[in-house]
Amino acid sequence: MSYCTAIENMPEPRKSLHKAYHDKLYGFPIHDDNELFCRLVLEINQAGLSWETILKKEEFFRKAYSNFDIKKVAAYTETERERLMNDAGIIRNRLKINAAIENAKTILAMQKELGSFEKWLESQHPKTKEEWVKLFKKTFKFTGGEIVNEFLMSIGYLPGAHDSNCKIHTEILKTKPMWQTV
Repeated sequence: MSYCTAIENMPEPRKSLHKAYHDKLYGFPIHDDNELFCRLVLEINQAGLSWETILKKEEFFRKAYSNFDIKKVAAYTETERERLMNDAGIIRNRLKINAAIENAKTILAMQKELGSFEKWLESQHPKTKEEWVKLFKKTFKFTGGEIVNEFLMSIGYLPGAHDSNCKIHTEILKTKPMWQTV
């Protein structure tokens, strides 16, 4: 069952939580590097957990990770790592926390070289899912196949976020997602 269909069968308040993400964010292109970083961190943190858990904790993640300000997160020290490990509002997994900080440093280097994380993504396009996964594993920390697939679908680089008969799919087509330009 697809995400589009599954939401319709969810009871409240789960339905409203997922519908807000499905209807306004999932599959829509993101042009802000901090928000791209946010989505990457959230997808990494979802590994082994439900997406619902992450949606419920998003505001806590924003607060804990300086609203996903890449420069601030890249500068986190051991003190901030320990603060995050003790923050009950987020996923307290040392590997995921370290990945967020190290990935912020990687994105800063991309920004210095190419101007933005978005431009780095654009410079890699088009790739197959398998090629993207290989690239992400080489470039970022804690990025396996499912994380990379969901991240790229969620930001419009790979197709499949919505069923073709979903009304949101039509809205996304109007934004000219990268997967449509292949």
